[in-house]
Amino acid sequence: MQFDRLARRAFITLLGTAATWPLAAHAQQASMPVIGYLGPGTLERSAARLRALRQSLSEAGFVEGRNVAIEYRWADYHNENIPALAADLVHRQVNVITTGGVPAALATRAATRTIPIVFSFGVDPVALGLVASLNRPGGNITGVANLGGELGAKRLELIHELVPGANPIGLLLNPSNLSTESQTRDMQAAAQTLGVRLQIVHASAERDFDAAFASLLEARAGALVIGNDALLINRSEQIAALALRHAMPAVYQFPEFAAAGGLISYGGSDIETSRLVGDYTSRILKGEKPGDLPVQQATRTELIINMKTAKALGLTFPLALLGRADEVIE
Repeated sequence: MQFDRLARRAFITLLGTAATWPLAAHAQQASMPVIGYLGPGTLERSAARLRALRQSLSEAGFVEGRNVAIEYRWADYHNENIPALAADLVHRQVNVITTGGVPAALATRAATRTIPIVFSFGVDPVALGLVASLNRPGGNITGVANLGGELGAKRLELIHELVPGANPIGLLLNPSNLSTESQTRDMQAAAQTLGVRLQIVHASAERDFDAAFASLLEARAGALVIGNDALLINRSEQIAALALRHAMPAVYQFPEFAAAGGLISYGGSDIETSRLVGDYTSRILKGEKPGDLPVQQATRTELIINMKTAKALGLTFPLALLGRADEVIE
């Protein structure tokens, strides 16, 4: 009889303990910090950047799925989708939001003044009004400036060096991008320094590309610089094919362009930028305030040359330029 009472009591205790297991697991999951990742593009196009971000987080002690969660939101290269995605992450009450590109940074800042934000793009964040200064951003935002504006002028120099007789040189921009005005201003100044004219053409949708190239041909543009924009990144293959079809040497910021058959890509390293974003995200999760973290400057650049395209266009690269290339696609 005594044994039955003891067994019954042990069984009831076991049931009570087991009943608390799901609650304990839920509490552990609820206490795990959550990073909101707002990407202007797609998961497939962002694979290398995500690997670099996760590696940086891991080195700081944060492993996705183990002690940190990441909520992903993808705009699929449609800037009009970004404000709703930013609002969704804010509603989710994530611990910190990382963003890429000017539209995502502006939309996220408009959606919250309390959740920390870590941005990355190539435009002066002070001029955009996102931070008070580079050294003391203030508020709930900081990030990484990745040499976008400065390298736009360098891309113009590269294509001018390769095709010195090209005048005017085309500049393809998306007028709906919030950084188009600053890109235009910077490139006009660079063109004036080089003594060349710019033929600016616009494309805000895929259907605009044929008309843009027709305008370049009508203006007798001898080369093309492609502006920084999510739509133009996503359509790298199409733009590279059009440039080759119309025998127009072209340069773009992102390596996807050269890999797709574009002549040259030259820009800041997305891998370095993602690692720096991961570092700041980790520091914020550990308690540092974003407004106290200076905006970092990514300094590494990558030059990729597609020699197959150069041969198709009848171009010969100077040996000095080939020697500066990080990769040559044969």
